[in-house]
Amino acid sequence: MGDHKEQSLRVGAAVRRRRRALELTLAVVAERSGLSVPFLSQVENDRARPSRSSLEKVADALRTTAVELLAAADPACSVDVVRCESTEPAPEPQVRSLVRGHHQMHASEFTGDHDAGREFQYRNDQLMYVADGAVEIEAEGRAYRLGRGDTLYLTGGVRHRWRAAEPDTRVLVVAVAEHIEAVHDKPR
Repeated sequence: MGDHKEQSLRVGAAVRRRRRALELTLAVVAERSGLSVPFLSQVENDRARPSRSSLEKVADALRTTAVELLAAADPACSVDVVRCESTEPAPEPQVRSLVRGHHQMHASEFTGDHDAGREFQYRNDQLMYVADGAVEIEAEGRAYRLGRGDTLYLTGGVRHRWRAAEPDTRVLVVAVAEHIEAVHDKPR
């Protein structure tokens, strides 16, 4: 028995993301596809599963294909275990993805130090958790020192940089995926 099992896909979120990216209302998509607004709303909220024919009509209305919508769909129910490759501390800095695939959340584990001069800015929110060691973070003109068990929450758009302050530091970074429109772009 494997650690990963694929289930049916929820296409509604992909339809909603595409419609919003094109700045279309449900009424416009309904008119273009010949489907009703209530039905499209149910599809977007995963309360109705469109037939292949209906999905193709929606895809045409959104100037894409049914295949593309299915590829961008979220798994309805999935379980995925990401096993640790090694329990030995790595001699050099490493990054390990903790979530595989195209999901609403990204999570990475950083072990050791990395380029402290590199500035990060993510579109959506993120959480940093120090599993071992300590980190120094500069965000919004302020400096923070986090120790084992501490967390720092950053809203989307916050520029920041960080570095390991102790050897064998391990930091977990969890973020809302970039393909999810969790926040609106801020005017510059």
